[in-house]
Amino acid sequence: MARRDPRPPAQREVRLIPLREQCVSCGQRLWVAYHAQRTLMTFRGLVHLTLVVRRCRNPECALYHLPYRAEEEGAWALPHGEFGLDIITVIGQLRYGEHRSIPEIHQRLVQLGVSIAPRTVSDLLERYEELVALHLADEERLQERLKDQGQVILAIDGMQPDVGHEVLWILRDCLSGEVLLARSLLSSTQADISSLLREVQEALPVPIRGVISDGQQTIRKAVARQLPGVPHQLCQFHYLREAAKPIFEADRHAKTALKQQMRGVRPIERSLEDQEDEQAQAIHGYCLAVRSALTDDGRPPLCASGLKLHDRLTQISDSVARVEEKRGTFLLP
Repeated sequence: MARRDPRPPAQREVRLIPLREQCVSCGQRLWVAYHAQRTLMTFRGLVHLTLVVRRCRNPECALYHLPYRAEEEGAWALPHGEFGLDIITVIGQLRYGEHRSIPEIHQRLVQLGVSIAPRTVSDLLERYEELVALHLADEERLQERLKDQGQVILAIDGMQPDVGHEVLWILRDCLSGEVLLARSLLSSTQADISSLLREVQEALPVPIRGVISDGQQTIRKAVARQLPGVPHQLCQFHYLREAAKPIFEADRHAKTALKQQMRGVRPIERSLEDQEDEQAQAIHGYCLAVRSALTDDGRPPLCASGLKLHDRLTQISDSVARVEEKRGTFLLP
């Protein structure tokens, strides 16, 4: 059944940019060709993705005019999918880990805030089964494509719905975007990850020239053991997060100090419960603005929560000062 109501606007905007700026074939600069748009349903709400797509403009290059999309896109969702991989992972875990029925899975997802139809749950369960069963699917087509590009930049990441549950490991090629292997493992030891790397390495017709991961210790050891001499790099987000740890800690302490200074909003609201005049409504609006600012967290390292809170409180304070100057009296009791 088609969707009867339009989706609400996405709560988050994310821009994904390819890490490479030079063509892997000819080495010339990749130019931005266009921007693709995707809206995904995740456990954190609707996310609108803006994808920067680059192309090689060298007519003599083997990859001339072929789109080069952001490597991170494959970690968000499957091609042409409307639901994130996090939702697909939880559906598979509820089905095979907890032996839940489709109606039970649908009810659980609705309780978690996911707007989804029962039929879509069945479709996503099939996608999960395809991922788990995928082992260089359509091997002939995949190998021909990999031979044309001559190398593989391997991305490895594990998704765990909850602590203690199985981890769905996905290994894919950053250059082509193809998923090379997907498998659920009960543990994430060095030996387990090494076996996945060895399986992919033996099946590939071209060498692995680089590895991108979140830098987990077991992944580092497995890559060093199974792929000696192959460069291993942190993904852009994790690298930035590690580099920004000192700033994040300072920002977190600053936010805590700001919150302590803003206590007392609730008593002001209680004093206005029986008042409906214009001034009481204005004060109530300021209290709501302060409460909203205190609960609005940013996602480190791209958004510093303390600085964001300071900016919002400064705007509220400036607004109160302007009202005080205009009316000649302080607005708040």
